[in-house]
Amino acid sequence: MQLLTLALVLAQTATPAAAPTGPQPVPAAPTGPFVAFDVAQGRTIFGTITIALDPEKSPISVGNFLKYVRAGQYEGTVFHRVMPGFMIQGGGFTPELEEKPTQAPIRNEARNGLRNSRGAVAMARTTASDSATSQFFINLKDNHMLDFGIGGAGYAVFGEVVEGMDVVERIAAVPTTSRGQHQNVPMMAVVIKKARELETWTPPAPRPAEPAKP
Repeated sequence: MQLLTLALVLAQTATPAAAPTGPQPVPAAPTGPFVAFDVAQGRTIFGTITIALDPEKSPISVGNFLKYVRAGQYEGTVFHRVMPGFMIQGGGFTPELEEKPTQAPIRNEARNGLRNSRGAVAMARTTASDSATSQFFINLKDNHMLDFGIGGAGYAVFGEVVEGMDVVERIAAVPTTSRGQHQNVPMMAVVIKKARELETWTPPAPRPAEPAKP
């Protein structure tokens, strides 16, 4: 299932928005729930991606995502579509690119006001608006052309990566190829080894600033 193709073209040709001026409000700390994906490629451990979900603005998408997490759906699935400078997509295929069975599609919640910004996690779908099931994608940059009203029906954001964007970037850097009808497939499978819901999440301590060099 090839998703986001038209949106990719639009996102790559869009004119970047001007940077905001003046002091910006400090965003509120995410309250969760939180989900962690442990990711590996062969024997190489890539690390953990921690996602904060937003059930207030995306109740249908979050409920759907947690249902799959709790059922073990994502364990052993791969990031099957990796496009540097755009997004990484996963949640639907085995390493052999066999599509896993899913529950019924859900309603598109792209009107919720959440944007496809860098680190945002959104539901992947076909060209039909209300077709998302288990697949999701993580934005590698501000892809606001995927938002509702800009990219048509839009792609529903339901969470954000709060820890592990370095892991996401590492996935984005793997060599890719085409396999059958699938394009942008990692040449060596990048697998979600474990998907778990976290009771709590503590933000990592900020790194101390490096001393100035003469």
